[in-house]
Amino acid sequence: MPSSVTASATASVPGRDRDFSVVAQALAAPARSVFCNLLMDGTARPAGELARAAGVGASTASEHLSVLVAAGLLECTASGRRRYYRLAGPEVARALEALGALTGPTPVRGYRPSRQAARLAAARFCYDHLAGRLGVALSEAWHASGWLREGLTPAGAEGFAALGVDVEAARTARRPTVRTCADWTERRPHLAGALGAAVGARFLAAGWVERHRTDRGLTVTPAGRALLADRWGIDTAEPRTAEGTVGFRSAG
Repeated sequence: MPSSVTASATASVPGRDRDFSVVAQALAAPARSVFCNLLMDGTARPAGELARAAGVGASTASEHLSVLVAAGLLECTASGRRRYYRLAGPEVARALEALGALTGPTPVRGYRPSRQAARLAAARFCYDHLAGRLGVALSEAWHASGWLREGLTPAGAEGFAALGVDVEAARTARRPTVRTCADWTERRPHLAGALGAAVGARFLAAGWVERHRTDRGLTVTPAGRALLADRWGIDTAEPRTAEGTVGFRSAG
């Protein structure tokens, strides 16, 4: 194709309306994958912390981070002499979670990596909403109870509000109130969108879940376990399996 062809003309050619290779090339480095995985909890982290997690030097990390920012996957903010990086938005997290469902979890060896993988599979944040077995179990329970259908039902609005979830803020947010997100470990959808974010914020504020200090995994607290069992019949106290994971099952 001649180089004089304009971008608009190129976009009109069948099959060239989107260039997936831009994102593919941006993610095509192990260190960049580590960065994106760490930032999937929606937090902002300094470049030095990301470099240490990926096992690369500061200058190498800076180059990788620049690529991710240029591709629109990350955004950078400065605070004094430090630069902090985070995912560019919930849509980026949703896309990465869907990619994770295609690739599946990375095989791990050793006690500590296995425990971390088990923790992430059990309960974690996917940007700003609950994911893993916890997120999927809750999403399925809310559909079964009629709180969610294609969107939020009147019964759901009342039920979530009774839990202290800011339903009105979720309804008036600029992003969709209810969306589904493909869970990369469960291969089933969990609740996302503005309502998913409001639920995640409420679970944290109420002390039903707690963030893990080194990754995006979550710990369900005793108060959270009681709520899950009493309200939706979700039992998080199932004994560990041979693989060291923690299950979620109906209390009934």
